[in-house]
Amino acid sequence: MMFGKILIANRGEVALRVMRAARELGVKTVAVYSTEDADTYPVRYADEAVCIGPAPANKSYLVMANIIEAAKQTGAEAIHPGYGFLAENADFARACAEEGIVFIGPSPECIESMGDKSSARETMKSCGVPTVPGSDGCLDTVEEAREFAERVGYPVLIKATAGGGGKGMREVHDPADLEAQYKAARTEAGAAFGNDGVYLEKLVLRPRHVEVQILADDFGNNVALCERDCSIQRRHQKLVEEAPSPALTEEVRRAMGVAAVKAVRATGYRNAGTIEFLLDERGHFYFMEMNTRVQVEHPVTEQITGTDIIKEQLRIAAGEPMSCAGRAPFVPSGHAIEMRINAEDPAHGFRPCPGTVTAFEPPAGPGVRVESYVRAGTRISPYYDSLVAKVIVSGQDRAEAVARARRALDEFVVEGIATTIPFHKRVLENEVFLAGEATTDFIETQMGDVL
Repeated sequence: MMFGKILIANRGEVALRVMRAARELGVKTVAVYSTEDADTYPVRYADEAVCIGPAPANKSYLVMANIIEAAKQTGAEAIHPGYGFLAENADFARACAEEGIVFIGPSPECIESMGDKSSARETMKSCGVPTVPGSDGCLDTVEEAREFAERVGYPVLIKATAGGGGKGMREVHDPADLEAQYKAARTEAGAAFGNDGVYLEKLVLRPRHVEVQILADDFGNNVALCERDCSIQRRHQKLVEEAPSPALTEEVRRAMGVAAVKAVRATGYRNAGTIEFLLDERGHFYFMEMNTRVQVEHPVTEQITGTDIIKEQLRIAAGEPMSCAGRAPFVPSGHAIEMRINAEDPAHGFRPCPGTVTAFEPPAGPGVRVESYVRAGTRISPYYDSLVAKVIVSGQDRAEAVARARRALDEFVVEGIATTIPFHKRVLENEVFLAGEATTDFIETQMGDVL
Protein backbone atom coordinates (compact mmCIF):
# COMPACT_ATOMS: atom_id res chain seq x y z
CA MET A 1 0.00 0.00 0.00
CA MET A 2 1.10 3.56 -0.68
CA PHE A 3 2.42 5.58 2.26
CA GLY A 4 0.06 7.82 4.19
CA LYS A 5 2.76 10.35 5.09
CA ILE A 6 6.40 10.94 4.14
CA LEU A 7 9.09 13.35 5.33
CA ILE A 8 11.36 15.12 2.86
CA ALA A 9 14.88 15.42 4.26
CA ASN A 10 15.89 18.28 2.00
CA ARG A 11 15.10 21.86 1.07
CA GLY A 12 14.50 24.17 -1.90
CA GLU A 13 13.18 23.07 -5.27
CA VAL A 14 13.75 19.34 -4.75
CA ALA A 15 11.70 19.34 -1.53
CA LEU A 16 8.86 21.05 -3.37
CA ARG A 17 9.19 18.65 -6.33
CA VAL A 18 8.77 15.62 -4.04
CA MET A 19 5.87 17.22 -2.16
CA ARG A 20 3.95 17.86 -5.37
CA ALA A 21 4.35 14.26 -6.56
CA ALA A 22 3.28 13.01 -3.13
CA ARG A 23 0.21 15.24 -3.09
CA GLU A 24 -0.91 13.86 -6.46
CA LEU A 25 -0.68 10.36 -4.97
CA GLY A 26 -2.70 11.39 -1.91
CA VAL A 27 0.33 11.24 0.40
CA LYS A 28 0.74 13.84 3.16
CA THR A 29 4.14 15.49 3.53
CA VAL A 30 6.38 16.74 6.32
CA ALA A 31 8.99 19.42 5.65
CA VAL A 32 12.08 19.82 7.78
CA TYR A 33 13.80 23.18 7.83
CA SER A 34 16.60 25.18 9.35
CA THR A 35 15.94 28.53 10.99
CA GLU A 36 17.29 30.09 7.79
CA ASP A 37 14.53 28.44 5.74
CA ALA A 38 11.59 29.02 8.10
CA ASP A 39 9.69 31.28 5.69
CA THR A 40 10.41 29.45 2.44
CA TYR A 41 7.66 28.20 0.14
CA PRO A 42 8.27 24.43 0.63
CA VAL A 43 7.78 24.86 4.38
CA ARG A 44 4.44 26.54 3.77
CA TYR A 45 3.43 24.02 1.10
CA ALA A 46 3.94 20.90 3.23
CA ASP A 47 1.16 19.52 5.42
CA GLU A 48 3.47 19.75 8.45
CA ALA A 49 6.87 21.28 9.12
CA VAL A 50 9.50 20.70 11.80
CA CYS A 51 12.53 22.90 12.57
CA ILE A 52 15.66 20.77 12.85
CA GLY A 53 18.33 23.33 13.72
CA PRO A 54 20.16 26.53 12.83
CA ALA A 55 21.32 27.62 9.38
CA PRO A 56 24.59 25.68 8.90
CA ALA A 57 23.84 22.38 7.19
CA ASN A 58 26.00 20.44 9.63
CA LYS A 59 23.71 21.63 12.41
CA SER A 60 20.43 20.99 10.60
CA TYR A 61 20.04 19.17 7.28
CA LEU A 62 22.98 16.85 7.96
CA VAL A 63 21.97 15.92 11.53
CA MET A 64 20.49 12.46 11.06
CA ALA A 65 19.13 12.15 14.60
CA ASN A 66 17.09 15.35 14.28
CA ILE A 67 15.57 14.30 10.96
CA ILE A 68 14.64 10.84 12.19
CA GLU A 69 13.16 12.29 15.37
CA ALA A 70 11.04 14.63 13.24
CA ALA A 71 9.76 11.65 11.26
CA LYS A 72 8.88 9.79 14.46
CA GLN A 73 7.16 12.80 16.01
CA THR A 74 4.98 13.37 12.94
CA GLY A 75 4.27 9.72 12.18
CA ALA A 76 5.97 9.76 8.79
CA GLU A 77 6.35 6.24 7.46
CA ALA A 78 9.13 7.04 5.00
CA ILE A 79 11.83 9.61 4.25
CA HIS A 80 12.71 10.92 0.81
CA PRO A 81 16.26 12.35 0.86
CA GLY A 82 16.09 14.32 -2.41
CA TYR A 83 19.61 14.90 -3.72
CA GLY A 84 22.62 16.24 -1.88
CA PHE A 85 22.79 16.28 1.92
CA LEU A 86 22.02 12.70 3.08
CA ALA A 87 20.78 11.27 -0.22
CA GLU A 88 23.76 8.91 -0.68
CA ASN A 89 24.56 8.34 2.99
CA ALA A 90 24.42 4.63 3.80
CA ASP A 91 24.48 5.33 7.54
CA PHE A 92 21.35 7.43 7.21
CA ALA A 93 19.56 4.74 5.19
CA ARG A 94 20.57 2.21 7.84
CA ALA A 95 19.43 4.47 10.69
CA CYS A 96 16.02 4.84 9.04
CA ALA A 97 15.64 1.07 8.80
CA GLU A 98 16.60 0.64 12.45
CA GLU A 99 13.73 2.97 13.41
CA GLY A 100 11.24 1.20 11.16
CA ILE A 101 11.17 4.09 8.68
CA VAL A 102 11.39 3.39 4.95
CA PHE A 103 14.28 5.10 3.17
CA ILE A 104 13.05 6.07 -0.31
CA GLY A 105 16.11 4.92 -2.17
CA PRO A 106 18.38 1.88 -2.52
CA SER A 107 19.69 -0.31 0.30
CA PRO A 108 22.57 0.87 2.51
CA GLU A 109 24.71 -1.92 1.08
CA CYS A 110 24.10 -0.73 -2.48
CA ILE A 111 24.86 2.88 -1.56
CA GLU A 112 28.15 1.79 -0.01
CA SER A 113 29.22 -0.47 -2.85
CA MET A 114 28.44 2.10 -5.56
CA GLY A 115 29.67 5.05 -3.49
CA ASP A 116 33.16 3.61 -3.62
CA LYS A 117 34.07 4.46 -7.21
CA SER A 118 36.91 1.96 -7.40
CA SER A 119 34.72 -0.90 -6.12
CA ALA A 120 31.88 0.13 -8.45
CA ARG A 121 34.23 0.06 -11.39
CA GLU A 122 35.32 -3.50 -10.59
CA THR A 123 31.67 -4.58 -10.29
CA MET A 124 30.93 -3.15 -13.73
CA LYS A 125 33.91 -4.93 -15.26
CA SER A 126 32.74 -8.24 -13.81
CA CYS A 127 29.29 -7.98 -15.42
CA GLY A 128 30.53 -6.91 -18.84
CA VAL A 129 29.85 -3.17 -18.71
CA PRO A 130 32.63 -1.29 -20.60
CA THR A 131 35.03 0.60 -18.32
CA VAL A 132 37.90 3.00 -18.96
CA PRO A 133 41.30 1.33 -18.46
CA GLY A 134 42.20 2.02 -14.84
CA SER A 135 44.01 0.83 -11.75
CA ASP A 136 42.77 -2.19 -9.81
CA GLY A 137 41.68 -0.46 -6.64
CA CYS A 138 43.20 2.51 -4.86
CA LEU A 139 46.81 3.56 -5.29
CA ASP A 140 48.36 4.21 -1.90
CA THR A 141 51.63 5.82 -2.97
CA VAL A 142 52.93 8.21 -5.59
CA GLU A 143 55.19 5.41 -6.84
CA GLU A 144 52.20 3.15 -7.52
CA ALA A 145 50.43 5.98 -9.33
CA ARG A 146 53.49 6.72 -11.45
CA GLU A 147 53.91 3.05 -12.37
CA PHE A 148 50.30 2.79 -13.53
CA ALA A 149 50.44 6.05 -15.47
CA GLU A 150 53.56 4.95 -17.32
CA ARG A 151 51.94 1.63 -18.15
CA VAL A 152 48.73 3.06 -19.72
CA GLY A 153 50.29 6.27 -20.97
CA TYR A 154 49.55 9.93 -20.30
CA PRO A 155 47.22 11.74 -19.92
CA VAL A 156 45.62 10.13 -16.86
CA LEU A 157 42.87 11.10 -14.46
CA ILE A 158 43.25 10.87 -10.69
CA LYS A 159 39.87 10.25 -9.04
CA ALA A 160 38.69 10.07 -5.44
CA THR A 161 37.15 6.68 -4.69
CA ALA A 162 34.48 8.36 -2.51
CA GLY A 163 32.12 11.24 -3.28
CA GLY A 164 31.72 13.13 -6.53
CA GLY A 165 31.12 16.59 -7.92
CA GLY A 166 34.68 16.81 -9.21
CA LYS A 167 36.27 16.90 -5.75
CA GLY A 168 39.47 14.88 -5.51
CA MET A 169 39.75 14.76 -9.31
CA ARG A 170 42.85 15.88 -11.19
CA GLU A 171 43.97 15.60 -14.82
CA VAL A 172 47.65 14.88 -15.37
CA HIS A 173 49.10 15.48 -18.82
CA ASP A 174 52.78 15.79 -17.87
CA PRO A 175 54.64 13.17 -15.79
CA ALA A 176 56.37 16.01 -13.93
CA ASP A 177 53.01 17.07 -12.49
CA LEU A 178 51.89 13.67 -11.23
CA GLU A 179 53.23 13.85 -7.67
CA ALA A 180 51.78 17.28 -6.93
CA GLN A 181 48.39 16.42 -8.44
CA TYR A 182 48.26 13.06 -6.66
CA LYS A 183 48.87 14.71 -3.29
CA ALA A 184 46.38 17.50 -4.02
CA ALA A 185 43.68 15.00 -4.99
CA ARG A 186 44.18 12.97 -1.81
CA THR A 187 44.12 16.07 0.37
CA GLU A 188 40.93 17.36 -1.25
CA ALA A 189 39.24 13.95 -1.12
CA GLY A 190 40.10 13.52 2.55
CA ALA A 191 38.73 16.94 3.44
CA ALA A 192 35.54 16.52 1.38
CA PHE A 193 34.64 12.88 2.05
CA GLY A 194 36.66 11.71 5.05
CA ASN A 195 38.32 9.21 2.69
CA ASP A 196 41.52 10.14 0.85
CA GLY A 197 41.66 7.05 -1.34
CA VAL A 198 42.29 7.68 -5.05
CA TYR A 199 42.65 5.57 -8.15
CA LEU A 200 43.77 6.32 -11.71
CA GLU A 201 42.12 6.00 -15.09
CA LYS A 202 43.29 6.64 -18.61
CA LEU A 203 41.96 10.12 -19.46
CA VAL A 204 39.41 10.09 -22.28
CA LEU A 205 40.03 13.26 -24.27
CA ARG A 206 37.10 15.47 -25.31
CA PRO A 207 34.41 13.07 -24.12
CA ARG A 208 30.71 13.58 -23.72
CA HIS A 209 29.06 12.94 -20.37
CA VAL A 210 26.01 10.77 -21.11
CA GLU A 211 23.94 9.13 -18.40
CA VAL A 212 21.04 6.68 -18.33
CA GLN A 213 18.16 6.98 -15.86
CA ILE A 214 17.22 3.62 -14.39
CA LEU A 215 14.36 2.32 -12.25
CA ALA A 216 14.13 -1.06 -10.52
CA ASP A 217 11.48 -2.55 -8.24
CA ASP A 218 10.98 -5.65 -6.08
CA PHE A 219 9.11 -7.47 -8.85
CA GLY A 220 12.07 -7.97 -11.17
CA ASN A 221 11.32 -4.94 -13.31
CA ASN A 222 14.47 -3.10 -14.45
CA VAL A 223 14.09 -0.30 -16.98
CA ALA A 224 16.38 2.21 -18.65
CA LEU A 225 14.55 5.49 -19.33
CA CYS A 226 16.67 6.60 -22.28
CA GLU A 227 19.73 8.81 -21.88
CA ARG A 228 20.52 12.45 -21.27
CA ASP A 229 23.58 14.46 -22.26
CA CYS A 230 25.21 16.43 -19.44
CA SER A 231 28.40 17.53 -21.16
CA ILE A 232 28.18 21.28 -20.49
CA GLN A 233 29.81 21.63 -17.09
CA ARG A 234 32.03 23.94 -15.12
CA ARG A 235 34.42 22.33 -12.69
CA HIS A 236 32.53 19.04 -13.15
CA GLN A 237 29.23 20.66 -12.09
CA LYS A 238 26.51 20.34 -14.72
CA LEU A 239 24.86 23.48 -16.10
CA VAL A 240 22.89 22.32 -19.16
CA GLU A 241 21.36 18.90 -19.77
CA GLU A 242 19.39 17.59 -22.72
CA ALA A 243 17.59 14.41 -23.68
CA PRO A 244 18.07 12.50 -25.80
CA SER A 245 21.77 13.00 -26.50
CA PRO A 246 22.35 14.48 -29.96
CA ALA A 247 25.46 12.31 -30.27
CA LEU A 248 23.94 8.82 -30.02
CA THR A 249 22.95 6.58 -32.88
CA GLU A 250 20.07 4.18 -32.26
CA GLU A 251 22.59 1.35 -32.05
CA VAL A 252 24.64 3.07 -29.34
CA ARG A 253 21.46 4.11 -27.50
CA ARG A 254 20.29 0.50 -27.32
CA ALA A 255 23.72 -0.74 -26.24
CA MET A 256 24.00 1.89 -23.53
CA GLY A 257 20.54 1.00 -22.21
CA VAL A 258 21.44 -2.70 -22.14
CA ALA A 259 24.67 -1.90 -20.25
CA ALA A 260 22.73 0.21 -17.72
CA VAL A 261 20.29 -2.63 -17.03
CA LYS A 262 23.24 -5.04 -16.63
CA ALA A 263 24.64 -2.70 -14.00
CA VAL A 264 21.32 -2.62 -12.15
CA ARG A 265 21.04 -6.40 -12.09
CA ALA A 266 24.66 -6.88 -11.04
CA THR A 267 24.21 -4.64 -8.01
CA GLY A 268 20.73 -5.77 -6.98
CA TYR A 269 19.70 -2.13 -7.23
CA ARG A 270 16.22 -0.95 -6.24
CA ASN A 271 14.52 2.45 -6.72
CA ALA A 272 15.76 5.27 -9.01
CA GLY A 273 19.37 5.82 -9.97
CA THR A 274 21.66 6.83 -12.80
CA ILE A 275 24.41 5.00 -14.65
CA GLU A 276 26.89 7.57 -15.95
CA PHE A 277 29.07 7.00 -19.00
CA LEU A 278 31.81 8.76 -20.92
CA LEU A 279 31.30 8.72 -24.69
CA ASP A 280 34.44 9.14 -26.78
CA GLU A 281 34.82 10.64 -30.24
CA ARG A 282 34.51 7.22 -31.90
CA GLY A 283 31.16 6.47 -30.27
CA HIS A 284 32.56 4.08 -27.67
CA PHE A 285 31.16 4.46 -24.15
CA TYR A 286 32.64 3.61 -20.76
CA PHE A 287 31.17 3.34 -17.27
CA MET A 288 32.08 6.30 -15.09
CA GLU A 289 29.97 5.98 -11.93
CA MET A 290 26.57 5.17 -10.53
CA ASN A 291 24.51 7.77 -8.68
CA THR A 292 22.29 6.07 -6.11
CA ARG A 293 19.60 8.77 -6.02
CA VAL A 294 17.36 10.90 -8.18
CA GLN A 295 19.30 13.68 -9.90
CA VAL A 296 18.83 17.39 -10.49
CA GLU A 297 18.40 16.79 -14.21
CA HIS A 298 15.70 14.10 -13.96
CA PRO A 299 12.99 16.37 -15.50
CA VAL A 300 14.47 16.18 -19.02
CA THR A 301 14.05 12.43 -18.93
CA GLU A 302 10.50 12.81 -17.65
CA GLN A 303 9.68 15.12 -20.54
CA ILE A 304 10.76 12.68 -23.27
CA THR A 305 9.39 9.50 -21.64
CA GLY A 306 6.16 10.69 -20.00
CA THR A 307 7.29 9.17 -16.70
CA ASP A 308 7.07 10.82 -13.27
CA ILE A 309 10.28 9.53 -11.71
CA ILE A 310 9.47 10.78 -8.21
CA LYS A 311 6.11 9.01 -8.20
CA GLU A 312 7.83 5.83 -9.35
CA GLN A 313 10.29 6.17 -6.46
CA LEU A 314 7.40 6.35 -4.02
CA ARG A 315 5.65 3.35 -5.57
CA ILE A 316 8.79 1.24 -5.50
CA ALA A 317 9.65 2.16 -1.90
CA ALA A 318 6.07 1.35 -0.83
CA GLY A 319 6.45 -2.15 -2.24
CA GLU A 320 4.39 -1.58 -5.36
CA PRO A 321 5.48 -2.43 -8.92
CA MET A 322 6.52 0.57 -10.97
CA SER A 323 3.76 1.73 -13.29
CA CYS A 324 6.06 2.16 -16.28
CA ALA A 325 7.50 -1.38 -16.34
CA GLY A 326 5.32 -2.63 -19.21
CA ARG A 327 6.38 0.21 -21.48
CA ALA A 328 10.04 -0.76 -21.80
CA PRO A 329 12.07 -0.43 -23.95
CA PHE A 330 11.64 3.32 -23.95
CA VAL A 331 11.95 5.30 -27.15
CA PRO A 332 12.48 9.06 -26.70
CA SER A 333 9.59 11.26 -27.77
CA GLY A 334 10.65 14.76 -28.77
CA HIS A 335 13.53 16.65 -27.19
CA ALA A 336 14.04 18.39 -23.84
CA ILE A 337 16.65 20.81 -22.46
CA GLU A 338 17.22 21.78 -18.83
CA MET A 339 19.10 24.91 -17.77
CA ARG A 340 20.19 25.38 -14.17
CA ILE A 341 19.68 28.98 -13.14
CA ASN A 342 22.08 29.62 -10.27
CA ALA A 343 22.67 32.67 -8.10
CA GLU A 344 26.13 33.06 -9.57
CA ASP A 345 27.94 35.67 -11.62
CA PRO A 346 29.31 34.02 -14.78
CA ALA A 347 31.19 37.20 -15.69
CA HIS A 348 33.36 36.66 -12.61
CA GLY A 349 34.10 32.95 -12.63
CA PHE A 350 30.61 31.89 -11.51
CA ARG A 351 31.12 33.64 -8.20
CA PRO A 352 28.21 32.85 -5.80
CA CYS A 353 25.85 35.82 -5.35
CA PRO A 354 23.59 35.26 -2.34
CA GLY A 355 21.02 37.91 -1.56
CA THR A 356 17.32 38.70 -1.61
CA VAL A 357 15.30 38.23 -4.78
CA THR A 358 13.32 41.43 -5.32
CA ALA A 359 11.43 40.30 -8.43
CA PHE A 360 10.74 36.81 -9.76
CA GLU A 361 8.65 36.24 -12.87
CA PRO A 362 9.24 32.75 -14.34
CA PRO A 363 8.51 31.92 -17.98
CA ALA A 364 5.45 29.93 -19.01
CA GLY A 365 3.61 28.84 -22.13
CA PRO A 366 3.78 25.73 -24.32
CA GLY A 367 6.59 23.32 -23.57
CA VAL A 368 8.01 25.29 -20.62
CA ARG A 369 8.37 23.84 -17.11
CA VAL A 370 9.98 25.71 -14.21
CA GLU A 371 11.09 24.00 -10.99
CA SER A 372 11.80 26.52 -8.24
CA TYR A 373 11.07 27.37 -4.62
CA VAL A 374 11.83 31.07 -5.12
CA ARG A 375 9.36 33.94 -4.92
CA ALA A 376 9.88 37.71 -4.74
CA GLY A 377 11.32 38.27 -1.27
CA THR A 378 13.09 34.89 -1.06
CA ARG A 379 16.59 35.10 0.39
CA ILE A 380 19.19 33.03 -1.45
CA SER A 381 21.31 31.88 1.46
CA PRO A 382 25.11 31.61 1.44
CA TYR A 383 24.75 28.44 3.53
CA TYR A 384 23.34 26.25 0.75
CA ASP A 385 23.46 25.45 -2.94
CA SER A 386 23.01 28.46 -5.21
CA LEU A 387 20.30 26.89 -7.42
CA VAL A 388 17.47 29.37 -7.99
CA ALA A 389 15.43 27.52 -10.61
CA LYS A 390 15.54 24.87 -13.30
CA VAL A 391 14.03 25.81 -16.64
CA ILE A 392 13.02 22.73 -18.62
CA VAL A 393 11.75 23.11 -22.16
CA SER A 394 10.52 20.45 -24.55
CA GLY A 395 9.60 20.35 -28.21
CA GLN A 396 8.86 18.00 -31.07
CA ASP A 397 12.53 18.11 -31.99
CA ARG A 398 15.78 19.71 -30.83
CA ALA A 399 15.32 22.84 -32.94
CA GLU A 400 11.96 23.57 -31.33
CA ALA A 401 13.37 22.89 -27.85
CA VAL A 402 16.20 25.37 -28.47
CA ALA A 403 13.76 28.01 -29.73
CA ARG A 404 11.61 27.54 -26.63
CA ALA A 405 14.67 27.75 -24.40
CA ARG A 406 15.57 31.12 -25.92
CA ARG A 407 12.03 32.37 -25.52
CA ALA A 408 11.83 31.15 -21.91
CA LEU A 409 15.06 32.87 -20.90
CA ASP A 410 13.93 36.10 -22.54
CA GLU A 411 10.76 35.95 -20.44
CA PHE A 412 12.48 35.07 -17.17
CA VAL A 413 12.79 38.02 -14.77
CA VAL A 414 15.00 37.67 -11.69
CA GLU A 415 16.09 40.84 -9.90
CA GLY A 416 18.09 41.53 -6.78
CA ILE A 417 20.79 38.93 -7.47
CA ALA A 418 23.09 37.97 -10.34
CA THR A 419 22.16 34.74 -12.13
CA THR A 420 23.49 32.48 -14.85
CA ILE A 421 20.71 33.46 -17.31
CA PRO A 422 23.14 35.52 -19.47
CA PHE A 423 25.47 32.49 -19.66
CA HIS A 424 22.67 30.22 -20.82
CA LYS A 425 21.65 32.71 -23.51
CA ARG A 426 25.19 32.58 -24.85
CA VAL A 427 25.14 28.78 -24.87
CA LEU A 428 21.95 28.79 -26.93
CA GLU A 429 23.62 30.97 -29.58
CA ASN A 430 26.85 28.99 -29.73
CA GLU A 431 27.49 27.18 -33.02
CA VAL A 432 29.08 24.14 -31.37
CA PHE A 433 26.07 23.69 -29.09
CA LEU A 434 23.62 24.25 -31.94
CA ALA A 435 25.40 21.58 -33.97
CA GLY A 436 24.97 19.15 -31.04
CA GLU A 437 28.74 18.78 -30.69
CA ALA A 438 29.40 20.05 -27.14
CA THR A 439 31.87 18.00 -25.10
CA THR A 440 32.95 18.31 -21.47
CA ASP A 441 35.51 20.97 -22.38
CA PHE A 442 32.80 23.21 -23.90
CA ILE A 443 33.21 26.08 -21.43
CA GLU A 444 37.00 26.02 -21.65
CA THR A 445 37.04 25.97 -25.44
CA GLN A 446 33.98 28.10 -26.21
CA MET A 447 33.60 30.44 -23.22
CA GLY A 448 37.03 30.79 -21.67
CA ASP A 449 36.22 34.35 -20.61
CA VAL A 450 33.77 33.12 -17.92
CA LEU A 451 36.33 30.98 -16.07
